[in-house]
Amino acid sequence: MNQAAETLTDYPDLEGAEMLRVRNLNAFYGESHILHGVDFDVKRGELVTLLGRNGAGRSTTLKAIMNMVGRRTGSIVINGNETLGMKPHRIPRLGIGYCPEERGIFASLDVEENLLLPPTVRSGGMSIDDIYAMFPHLYERRRSQGTRLSGGEQQMLAMARILRTGARLLLLDEITEGLAPVIVQALGEVLVKLKARGMTIVLVEQNFRFAAPLADRHFVMEHGRIIEEIGAAELASRRDHLNTLLGV
Repeated sequence: MNQAAETLTDYPDLEGAEMLRVRNLNAFYGESHILHGVDFDVKRGELVTLLGRNGAGRSTTLKAIMNMVGRRTGSIVINGNETLGMKPHRIPRLGIGYCPEERGIFASLDVEENLLLPPTVRSGGMSIDDIYAMFPHLYERRRSQGTRLSGGEQQMLAMARILRTGARLLLLDEITEGLAPVIVQALGEVLVKLKARGMTIVLVEQNFRFAAPLADRHFVMEHGRIIEEIGAAELASRRDHLNTLLGV
């Protein structure tokens, strides 16, 4: 291969290279202007959080990356590919898995049928056996219908389902909301394992106590803008300031 022609996309697992770059992102629902010039980037292998109060624009940012808003302007580069003009169904094929707050479990299917349903978008997806090893509770419930799963089990299933697709960039929206502490702890352990596998993770999270020890960097949003970036090393000295921003 001509060395000059090589790009980042030739090295999908090159740790430290840029996986996601968002510049001057504006998002609209009809006439409502929700995001106002959002800027942030995520390196491969990083776990970053989008923090903020309700209505700050965190979930809309994830939806805008997936082209699930009414209109968007700016620039969204994923693994070296500008995606602003890309159709929504093509974006997951860049290796992105999106886990929405509403989870989207198929209630009439059992756990294993839910896991087998999504198409493979890239090579390297986790096998069913790998997923059951990471989520042993799902193995125990593999023949249970979606309607019979607890909220925590549904959340585990929603996360596990996107791991089969080959996604390397995970967008996770409020995965701990309403869940028992023991389930929250289990999800934290899963995120640590995924990061160890080289996954890149953007986590929208209200539970800062859960997110704080996991993330490399925290982006704080307010009124549709990112107003602060705080690295893990700065967290201890800036916690009071961050608590003020988040209203904790």
